[in-house]
Amino acid sequence: MSIACCCPVLECVYCLACARWAWQKCLYTAGHESEHWGLATVEEFEPVPRLCRLILAVYEDDLHNPLWAPPGGYGINPDWVFLRRNDQETEGRAPPYMIYLDHENADIVFAVRGLNLAKESDYAVLLDNKLGQTKFDGGYVHNGLLKAAEWVFDAECEVLRELLKKNPSYTLTFAGHSLGAGLVALLVMVAVQNRSKLGITERNRFRCYAIAPARCMSLNLAVRYADVINSVVLQDDFLPRTTTALEDVFKSLFCLPCLLCLMCLKDTCTMEEKMLKDPRRLYAPGRLYHIVERRPCRIGRFPPVVRTAVPVDGRFEHIVLSCNATSDHAIIWIERESQRALDLMVEKDGVMRVPAKQKMVRHVSLAREHSEEHKAALQRAVALDIPQAYSPSMYGTFHEMEGAGSSGGSSERGF
Repeated sequence: MSIACCCPVLECVYCLACARWAWQKCLYTAGHESEHWGLATVEEFEPVPRLCRLILAVYEDDLHNPLWAPPGGYGINPDWVFLRRNDQETEGRAPPYMIYLDHENADIVFAVRGLNLAKESDYAVLLDNKLGQTKFDGGYVHNGLLKAAEWVFDAECEVLRELLKKNPSYTLTFAGHSLGAGLVALLVMVAVQNRSKLGITERNRFRCYAIAPARCMSLNLAVRYADVINSVVLQDDFLPRTTTALEDVFKSLFCLPCLLCLMCLKDTCTMEEKMLKDPRRLYAPGRLYHIVERRPCRIGRFPPVVRTAVPVDGRFEHIVLSCNATSDHAIIWIERESQRALDLMVEKDGVMRVPAKQKMVRHVSLAREHSEEHKAALQRAVALDIPQAYSPSMYGTFHEMEGAGSSGGSSERGF
């Protein structure tokens, strides 16, 4: 009798939880996540469309006769492509990539393409992970992506070392999309940890742009490496928000109601404080750039706005119920909208007409602002009691903290 009485009560509780979850999801839009962030400047966002085109160029078989070039072309010199690796050459251990010598911008670009839906090896990399499986530099990372990053670093370390030696004033930029974004985020961490092998002593010569990245590192690492890693997310993109283990998502494709029920219960019953204090939980890496182009209850696209921050809490925690969740993940759309956003910023700012000396002052000022924002994010992580987070004041100065945080071995694995 008691069991029979409990069943209707449990059903009511479950229905109320589902209704609450659905109501929150219907009211929630992607613009809410970044509404309190600052606006990105032309100087910091300028590389994004250019790097998106470089990533798109990796898909081409012959850059001298491109088949899939975006409007205006890739904007690169095919003769400056130093190295290319296809699926056969990577042996399925990593997506195809190329190294491009960007002499116009004094940059060595390591570009990695995204997930190939027809390649089983790409899925193997993506699904090779369990919660809390692999540790790296005092935090947790995605196991499959770390193994791919370490393989790529070992394979191309000498090549990169020679290029950096021949071009001592060039920066080293890693750029990737989707699966490639997660790979380059961990690859730059491996490179920073082993920069002596590349003949580099300065941490600020490394840059990483992760376009529509998968969640690949714990919160303490995501904040700590925000001075090196930049993640770019277009409006409602689902992947940086996917909190359910990826293998469970793929296994549940044939039982979508089961997946929705589990997500409903998880989102309703899990407190944000508990999620933040789970050291194994993975997040989108580094500084975040959010391209917002749609508004709630409005039809069509509006002029895109780019917001940026180094958030600790509220770091793309909620999946957005949107018909654009998958299309916003496409590199073609990200390239198009990021270029539109940059054009609008240039038009508004008139930065191209700024004298060279003033541009240099603005770059220095921007670097100082980013450093202060990064330091504040580290301090907030400590204030929120994020596991294995530490304040830069522990080391006296922020730059000393960077040196201490990037010393040590390559990785610590926990299988």
